[in-house]
Amino acid sequence: MEEYKSVGKYLHKVNKTKNVNIWRNLILSFLNKSLISGLLLISTLCMIKMYPDTKEFIEKRVYQDNISFAAINNFYEKYFGDIFPMDSILKDNTRMVFNEQLVFHDQEKYLDGVKLTVDKGYLVPVLDSGIVVFIGDKEKYGPTIIIQQVNGVDVWYVGVDSSSIKLYDYVEKGDLLGEALETEICLVYQKAGEFLDYQEYLP
Repeated sequence: MEEYKSVGKYLHKVNKTKNVNIWRNLILSFLNKSLISGLLLISTLCMIKMYPDTKEFIEKRVYQDNISFAAINNFYEKYFGDIFPMDSILKDNTRMVFNEQLVFHDQEKYLDGVKLTVDKGYLVPVLDSGIVVFIGDKEKYGPTIIIQQVNGVDVWYVGVDSSSIKLYDYVEKGDLLGEALETEICLVYQKAGEFLDYQEYLP
């Protein structure tokens, strides 16, 4: 009986040590990445102070153009590893399972994209993983959600309810984006400010 108790105590101690190591690694990873981010920020501020043209370049890139989250993410993963190394721990397990393909009845060219006929109340899936970079009204289009995909292509989803997502949410391919507001939705594909031929990207 004493041997069983000692084994139990041993296993409890091992598990406790493992938990401490996991949290220690998480904290060290967070501190390292915070330090790197701080150094990058200080370097940027120094560049602006020393070279006035840098400020104009940054203002154009940040305030006038879309930030290329895909490029930043690829650079970060290449040199520093995954931004969320403990993704499986941090993942929200209560999220609704939804993994669908885009289904539509008809298509026709519309402005810079394509108009698709869908069922009433159709649940629109995310076409490819990326970050939500815009939610609002676009001139000539109306209610629009823009997702910058991991491949650098911005996809505009027009006529989709945006109540289930927030700006800068990361969404995965096949996730539920929202419900179609009418029986038509519009998709527009854009990269580096240029509109792309939807026929090359429409699934």
